[in-house]
Amino acid sequence: MTEYQFTLKLALKSPEANIDELVERLGEAGCTDALVGIGQPGRIGLDFTREAKSASEAVLSAFADVKRAIPDTELVEAAPDFVGLTDIAKLLGFSRQNIRKLAIQVNSVFPPPVHEGTPTIWHLATVLDWLKSRGNYEIEDSLLEVAKTNRQFNLAKELHDLDLEPAFQRDMQRLLAV
Repeated sequence: MTEYQFTLKLALKSPEANIDELVERLGEAGCTDALVGIGQPGRIGLDFTREAKSASEAVLSAFADVKRAIPDTELVEAAPDFVGLTDIAKLLGFSRQNIRKLAIQVNSVFPPPVHEGTPTIWHLATVLDWLKSRGNYEIEDSLLEVAKTNRQFNLAKELHDLDLEPAFQRDMQRLLAV
């Protein structure tokens, strides 16, 4: 069994929900391995440290426990996944300047972002795979596994929310296969 650290960010159906009651229900449902964060009304964050055979088992079982405790909650994001340069640096214990230098070096071919703008956002798994392939960086296996799992989890959530026309989906799959 490996210990996996990740965060589930959730939207509550009712912004006026009794947080103490929700925390009690989460504990009864098996989320005793999570720190509960509140701040924005109608939102809750759960920082898990969960032992499991795989990251996907850890994340899926945690979300199942959350849904059992708060059935009408909606997943906003499984993290870490979407990251900026500062996030990457913090997760890896590097300086932001070091990561920025890697990203702008002409010969480094840094992974393309998911969103280019202010801020520029990457999928963490893509950056970690790239760093690992360079051979100069030691990447913790559990972090890479969680990043890959969370990317799949977030993408699956987005696909579930879409109403794609079959012809459009077929055309996109054909174009992206190149």
